[in-house]
Amino acid sequence: MPILHSNILGEGEPIIIIHGFLGMSDNWKSMGAKYAEEGFQVHLLDLRNHGKSFHSNEFNYDLLAEDVKRYMTHHHLGSAIIMGHSMGGKTAMLFACRYPQLTTKLLVADIAPKYYPPHHQEIINGLNAIDIRNISSRNDADEQLSKYIGNVGIRQFLLKNLYWEKKGVLDFRFNLEVLSQKMEEIGENIGTTDTYKGPTLFLRGNRSEYITPDDLSAVKRHFPLATIETIDNAGHWLHAENPAQFFEKSIHFMK
Repeated sequence: MPILHSNILGEGEPIIIIHGFLGMSDNWKSMGAKYAEEGFQVHLLDLRNHGKSFHSNEFNYDLLAEDVKRYMTHHHLGSAIIMGHSMGGKTAMLFACRYPQLTTKLLVADIAPKYYPPHHQEIINGLNAIDIRNISSRNDADEQLSKYIGNVGIRQFLLKNLYWEKKGVLDFRFNLEVLSQKMEEIGENIGTTDTYKGPTLFLRGNRSEYITPDDLSAVKRHFPLATIETIDNAGHWLHAENPAQFFEKSIHFMK
């Protein structure tokens, strides 16, 4: 089985950072560099079917958690702080519950341990509508995508995945075909009896609806030591929207 691709920064206690749906390790580069300056060794992962990692027809949280475990074994990491955002947060939660001995602390960014109905259909439709074999620039792709997605920031985030497969041919790094079929899996919850009893921090954006007051009991049931803190002036992309406060709260917890 192939090992996940990663970008490793710094030296010290390991932190594994897991990106969200349609993201990649690069999304966390600036934050990762700041943690590295604080004396951590930061592993920015690309999940399967994302970034520079392998493509596979199989995609669910059990496999994603196993991929992280295999990555840690390969890199001789006895344990690490596990951090994940959104879909990566679900992966991090499941990993910590399955492998508490490998998890020194758990940090979850803007996702709760609950089922989310599929809600990325418009994005998937927009990406599938791009005539990828007949575009010659990111601007062409942006123009086609703008018919489906009005938000410039979201389009820029998605189009970071474009790369030159060969001269004159653009392609996406993520496996759009498989991810389009696995929308239901991405909303799945961790198991009803899954628990992690180590130190846990949930960070939520004050403008995000992903973690609501009603989710507190589920958080505490699965993660009895969890605290939930709020990042001001931030939606779901809290680490990008208020990086200073995200860094301050996360580094305080990790240290």
